[in-house]
Amino acid sequence: MRIAQVSAACGLLLFAVATVAAQTKTDFNIDKVGSPPTNFTTALTGQGKAGVWTVIKDDASPAQGNVLAQTDADATSYRFPVCVYDKLTAKDADISVKFKAVSGKKDQAAGLVWRYRDKDNYYIVRANALENNVVLYKVQNGKREDLPVKGEGRTYGKKVKVPFGQWSTLRVTAAGHLFTVFLNGEKLYEVEDSTFTDAGKVGLWTKADSVTYFDDLEVKTK
Repeated sequence: MRIAQVSAACGLLLFAVATVAAQTKTDFNIDKVGSPPTNFTTALTGQGKAGVWTVIKDDASPAQGNVLAQTDADATSYRFPVCVYDKLTAKDADISVKFKAVSGKKDQAAGLVWRYRDKDNYYIVRANALENNVVLYKVQNGKREDLPVKGEGRTYGKKVKVPFGQWSTLRVTAAGHLFTVFLNGEKLYEVEDSTFTDAGKVGLWTKADSVTYFDDLEVKTK
């Protein structure tokens, strides 16, 4: 009986450890202000200048602490700075980030990247405060293509109010071929696609002259 109880206790402990290990949250508070973020690699899809990703202090952030800012405002149209988290690879996951669109005349975009293979191959969902929409794309061989909304077709995502200068939360869940998109807790739509089926990295993304702040990147693997 005691052996069974010990085995059960060990099983519960292992389950608890596995559960904790399957959740990663990065809030940038361990990073030095003015420096690049720890455990991230930057890249550029498209043309133009590479992004400048810097940890800054933002007292208006939800935690009133450090955030990650992409500050280079090069207005090249097909320019997508990417910042990828190096410590995690996932296939099926629940991914979210808080973001604030700070400036941009051509774009005011914030994006989440997943199943990232390299700078030219990944999935991306982005919210744009200038266009007031949220669109899910695949980037394949460097070409970005919006994907049709399940049950509705190619609608270019969804029109929805994306607040400018305020903190919002963008979220996507990936389960096999099915991706579900949320903004500020509201489910917007689903997309089905099977271009990238293997595990990949998770990251952040902006477009053109978007200056965008990010905080609390959270990944829960399934």
